[in-house]
Amino acid sequence: MAEMIPLTSVKSISEPVQSQWQKGVSPSESHRSFSGQLKNAVEQLNHVQVVSDEKTKALATGEIDDLHDVMIASQKAGITMQTAVEVQSKVIDAYKEMMRMQV
Repeated sequence: MAEMIPLTSVKSISEPVQSQWQKGVSPSESHRSFSGQLKNAVEQLNHVQVVSDEKTKALATGEIDDLHDVMIASQKAGITMQTAVEVQSKVIDAYKEMMRMQV
């Protein structure tokens, strides 16, 4: 069965930012932390997509016959991708808004 990523992990994304603010973390450390979290999120997205592809291929070749499991994996992959695209869009919008600010 595919590895399930708990929804509580989404909450933990904001925790390092808050703790870094309080601890006075340097910009380079913040950059490393953010890039690590981003890399982890992309790896999780890729993992979900790969699992969905493997299950679809296994169903097509007759290795498995559990259509429900394949459909659930497919929907999970689709929802995960939609979420990633929406987050990307919000980040780009925030960046554009920051660039419009006058200093």
